[in-house]
Amino acid sequence: MATVRAAVAALAAVSVALAASLGAGRAASATAPPADGVDAPLPEHLADTGLYAPGSSTDPRDGVLGFTPQYPLWSDGATKRRWLALPPGGFIDGTSPDAWAFPPGTRLWKEFALGGRRIETRYIERTPRGAWRFASYVWNEAGDDAVLAPARGIRALAVAAAPGGRYAVPGRTDCLACHGGSPVPVLGASALQLSPARDPLATGASPPRPDAVDLRGLAERGLLRGLPPELLAEPPRIPARSPLERAALGTLHGNCAHCHHRAGTQVPLALTLAQRVADPAAALHEVLQSTLGAASRFRPPGSAAEAHIVVPGQPEDSVLTLRMASRQPQRQMPPLGTELPDTEGLALVQRWIASALPPPDPRQEIHP
Repeated sequence: MATVRAAVAALAAVSVALAASLGAGRAASATAPPADGVDAPLPEHLADTGLYAPGSSTDPRDGVLGFTPQYPLWSDGATKRRWLALPPGGFIDGTSPDAWAFPPGTRLWKEFALGGRRIETRYIERTPRGAWRFASYVWNEAGDDAVLAPARGIRALAVAAAPGGRYAVPGRTDCLACHGGSPVPVLGASALQLSPARDPLATGASPPRPDAVDLRGLAERGLLRGLPPELLAEPPRIPARSPLERAALGTLHGNCAHCHHRAGTQVPLALTLAQRVADPAAALHEVLQSTLGAASRFRPPGSAAEAHIVVPGQPEDSVLTLRMASRQPQRQMPPLGTELPDTEGLALVQRWIASALPPPDPRQEIHP
């Protein structure tokens, strides 16, 4: 497991540096880099990151926008809220619709709650010099203040509603395991995730709050520019051969695509689970071709025969669902961040596999 984590962390460091360098010149920002090239220290209190209105620990500040991805990452059943803020005069460059360029000064927050209590709020910031940095803020029992967690994280925070009564707060380098392997460190705010054409069968998704922005809302505010106009006229969806397949592939995209993609910073496996709005039919074909009947390097314990990632009609023999269901460190997928399997998402993927899937046909016309 240590070898896997080391490899992911190495990929993460490279990809974050690449993402910062690629985006720096394309997204407009009024934020000037520091004269000495050194970023200011992270604030000690969440309230000082700019999330909340003065004097409040619940109401977002003016200019801070809520958003709700349609295919959220599973986090042991935690309830999550998310916010985004851009610097004055800044905007997201959507010219590359699957790899948005966020301006320096961008800030994002994700709040985690269990049993009705806020536990932590994670913070991502693109600094004035273009680098991305990550932090976690841990809420006190009273719920009126959240303090910066140690850079190494907190391995076992006592939380009664967490699995086993313990909650793991990630360290700053842990964040790179997911955010660093993606083409863009921002995972939940993308053309597909914020599409107004939301998937009604998506698992784990909360209904968007009344004040949440989506793809069109960002564009109407001038905060998203350069996006191909057809993606606003006809909001993107995962192309699929059935609604069940669309939802199952959305679950896999939301939980696995940050590592399993073809953007050049992925883990060294042929498995692709990422959807793309720029070329949705081709992306779907890549996913199906790399899963349905594809040989797996992982062999389940006790199996003498060659294993396959997805065995159409047989979820019990498919490595994909076997690893989704496991929480043994050497087997579980995703490899980090959860103590419990996503039973709802797993059941959805199992139903998709059990539907006697035909292999992908490149001649078949697939409609979004």
